[in-house]
Amino acid sequence: MPAAVWIILGLAGLVVGAELIVRHGAKLAARLGVPSIIVGLTIVSLGTSAPELAVGIDAVRTGAGSLAVGNIAGTNVANLLLILGLSAAIRPLAIQRQTIRIDLPGMAIASLLLLALSLDGQLTVLDGIALVAVALVYIALLIRTARREPPQVAAEYESEFADRPPHPAGDVVVRLVLVVAGIALVVLGADWLVRGSVDAAQALGVPDSLIGLTIIALGTSAPELATTVVATVRGDPDIAIGNLIGSSTFNLTAILGTSLLFAHQPVVLDPQLLWFGLPVMAVVALVCIPVFISGRVVSRLEGGLLVTGYLAYLTYLIATTM
Repeated sequence: MPAAVWIILGLAGLVVGAELIVRHGAKLAARLGVPSIIVGLTIVSLGTSAPELAVGIDAVRTGAGSLAVGNIAGTNVANLLLILGLSAAIRPLAIQRQTIRIDLPGMAIASLLLLALSLDGQLTVLDGIALVAVALVYIALLIRTARREPPQVAAEYESEFADRPPHPAGDVVVRLVLVVAGIALVVLGADWLVRGSVDAAQALGVPDSLIGLTIIALGTSAPELATTVVATVRGDPDIAIGNLIGSSTFNLTAILGTSLLFAHQPVVLDPQLLWFGLPVMAVVALVCIPVFISGRVVSRLEGGLLVTGYLAYLTYLIATTM
């Protein structure tokens, strides 16, 4: 089968699978009385990060480690420049206090840590353990904050069932089956996407890192893009934006760290990723600090500049590789 077909099938599997996990997993948890914080930190986080995790593990196990790292770096750049920028261009975005106090510093620290760990040109299992440790600290801070100010991550699901009698067991079984189907689609989609991307890269002589920074990064960002833009159009972007920044931190620590644990040997980074992809990712994370703190609002102008920055980023990547 042509590489392009594998890539298309893989992207479709990732997007549809993540949607099934988030939608039906969160509703199932709410129906069973699982607390909101647990829903947010497990099912919702797993669903939105499942594409990156599945691609990362599959890429590392098949020897395409730069593709996994490139995917994380590219996804974060897409999250912060393209998705955040488009949302702000549609409607100015108010930034939550938790985003300023926890998510933004966490993202900046995680970005700089990954950049520092990659300076020797490779990432190892020990580096993965360090990243996972940072993820655990980050999650602990989120839980501590949630106890003081309960999050609204799963509020829509909890309110949906607030005044309804319990559904029969059949409804729970159906949602559980849909969640399992979503996980299966994500796993299959990751395998297809990595297979097609590696085949295409080898055929065209394109480095794995470029494929990860562009095609796969945009593909695995699709769930966040759809969720954030729709939430913005509906006039309720606050939680979505906070989750978007938090997802970027989670990608850098838990997702990449877990992926590296499956590496049979050190992941040697492509020069383009080492000297461009990762530094740009760190710079973008740092640029968000003054943008977010200034008035705690991302304006339409700032949103437009962020999108312009992403287009320039893509143009440079393509021009210097093709």
